[in-house]
Amino acid sequence: MNTPHPADPAPHTPAVLYPLQPDHPELVAPFASLVQRSGARRLWMCQSFKAETHQVLAHLAGMGHTVPVGTSVTLLPLRHPYEAALQARSLALITGQPVVAGFGIGNPDFVSGLTGSPYASPRTAVRDYLSSVRSLLDGGTVRHEGPYHQLHGGLLPLDHARVEVGAGVLRPGMARTAGEVADVAITWMTPPSYIAGTLRPALHEGAQGRSVLPRIATAVHVAVVRPGRDPRRLALAAAGQHLKAPHYADMLSRAGVALDPHDPVTTADALLAQQVVVTGTPEEIAEALDDYRRAGVDEVMLNPSGVLLTEGVHAAVADMEEILAACDRKLPRPRQDPAG
Repeated sequence: MNTPHPADPAPHTPAVLYPLQPDHPELVAPFASLVQRSGARRLWMCQSFKAETHQVLAHLAGMGHTVPVGTSVTLLPLRHPYEAALQARSLALITGQPVVAGFGIGNPDFVSGLTGSPYASPRTAVRDYLSSVRSLLDGGTVRHEGPYHQLHGGLLPLDHARVEVGAGVLRPGMARTAGEVADVAITWMTPPSYIAGTLRPALHEGAQGRSVLPRIATAVHVAVVRPGRDPRRLALAAAGQHLKAPHYADMLSRAGVALDPHDPVTTADALLAQQVVVTGTPEEIAEALDDYRRAGVDEVMLNPSGVLLTEGVHAAVADMEEILAACDRKLPRPRQDPAG
């Protein structure tokens, strides 16, 4: 069962995202170490088809990096909801820290390769999956017969730190589904204006009748401006692979981000102008992240993909450390008592 845990870091404190698929847990260790020494909110990892995500995070905990963690996101077809709940609460037990277990569909070809056909209704698949995982984590006995999974049973009792269940969200339909069943809506490359004007209202719509609106956690590409760095090159390096995915291209089009596959300069400028990729001094980046919070984002993940891909792990960690310090300097400080 989920048990209380000391409060997370302050909600304005960003989290840290390791955005690649590691060949070995040691590649993620500098990110985990950064979370420990900086007080960053959480260490997030993506679905990895190299060193498996849950095992990497458990390995890091065994190394002493017992920090809050999140998966952004693991893919539904890879595991049954029972196994997903078991993996999530095992991480909460091993780390002794809160976990966000985030789940997403994957592209239709991937789904077909594992299940024989794409999901006829991705929203139904996500709704049913998250509902079963949430019920299992809450200690319930689940009886579900549906088109995408069958489940009759429950987990053995076990005390562990809190586990939130998240859904990957890019467009309003899935945002409404997340509003129905998720604890966290997890978004990538979603500009602040799009979150405020499209996704958050859809979450509210889906959450009608629930007492708590799902939190929003958003991965934001960041890169500190330094001598010799080209912001456009970093923007394209960070977002390049996602720009080729139809669902990301559609989301960005809805958000008013003008992408031109034949003009990388125009595309890079659009990504930078719409804050899909945020560059500047650490202080300027910290200010820009406030736009995400004003849009309704509860947890910002610092995604250093551009720097990580072009300059390596240490440069990426240095950027995030400076951004985290700049965010920390913005925090209100308690007044000193002159008489004290």
